[in-house]
Amino acid sequence: MPSRPTAGSRLLDLLITAEPRQRQRLSMAGLAALLMACCMAAMHIAVAAGLTEPGPVRIWTVLSGGGLVVVYALIRSGVSQRWADPSLTLPQIVYAIACDAAAYAIGGQARGIALPILAVILMFGMFGLSTRQMFGVMLYAMAAFGVAAVAAEWQGDAAHSTGLSLAYGIMTAVVLMGSTFLTTRLQATREELRRQKHELARALEHIRELATHDELTGLLNRRHMLELMRLEQRRASRSGLPLVLALLDMDHFKAVNDTHGHAAGDRVLQAFAQAVRTCLREGDVVSRWGGEEFVLMLCNTPPDAAHALLERLRQAMAQLRIPHPAERPETPARQHAAPEPLRITVSIGFALHVPGERIEATLERADRALYAAKAGGRDRTVAETALLDPDTMASCRIGA
Repeated sequence: MPSRPTAGSRLLDLLITAEPRQRQRLSMAGLAALLMACCMAAMHIAVAAGLTEPGPVRIWTVLSGGGLVVVYALIRSGVSQRWADPSLTLPQIVYAIACDAAAYAIGGQARGIALPILAVILMFGMFGLSTRQMFGVMLYAMAAFGVAAVAAEWQGDAAHSTGLSLAYGIMTAVVLMGSTFLTTRLQATREELRRQKHELARALEHIRELATHDELTGLLNRRHMLELMRLEQRRASRSGLPLVLALLDMDHFKAVNDTHGHAAGDRVLQAFAQAVRTCLREGDVVSRWGGEEFVLMLCNTPPDAAHALLERLRQAMAQLRIPHPAERPETPARQHAAPEPLRITVSIGFALHVPGERIEATLERADRALYAAKAGGRDRTVAETALLDPDTMASCRIGA
């Protein structure tokens, strides 16, 4: 039974919602507000110490706090989700820099505290802004602090020092350029990590493909097919539905390699695999078993339906014409007519799986049926019936 939410958790959900992304955005906005509150406290400590005037600081505090309230309201209400940046990272940074520059202008002898505040503001930009946006923020901050420096000079208070203002200006430029440089490096590192992650995902996908598929034909490989057959064997035992396994062997394939080369043999295997796919139904599974031999698993298929499907497949293979691989360019004197397309036939043996029988035993019976098809003249479909009961044997004899 789920526990009832406490008063604290209900209050937290009320403030920052229970939706994960919204909660993350509001949490970051809350952290920014906490840091700004610390800055406000620092400014009021400066007022208490007599380092600056209280009136401007009070106005600055109201404006700074008001901006934080507006940002919170926009995010909490969901209005910001209509915009490109639901977290309002750039608007928050722009407003915070404006408030920080104003703090520098009114800070009097304590205006130096604006520089660490600026560094903290720019830290948020490193993780939320692009390099281009960060360059824009740097130029904006330089302009804002330039105006603030002019305002500080214009006030002409007794404690003002032109040399100290120049030092502050240099440190402001260092903070801005250093933060922008670090953002550029961070973005480059992040992009490199994204690229490596993408390449790793592709490599893992390729490894999974190699682990379960034959590289040449794209069909399932022998190991993965055995796993699927054992799984289907257990399913057929529970459901009582028929399961047929068929072995397909291309006739005289060795002659293709010997006469036309292995490139032509590979082309034949690929074309054969593609043609088999087009003849199969949605739930049929085919794999390359080894060399020119293939295994076909027909789920929920009675022997007569399996024979009809395999006959259609055999006839389609007999009609298949496979162009020769592209040959090397020859001089006009040596050019000759293009060779005839390659033709291939297939012999097929299949067996109905018997409940309680090992899947390897069913494959052995299908292999005996394939041998009978080869011995009978090739290019034919034969059903193996030796281990079947008389009723099933009668339905399996068609076309043998």
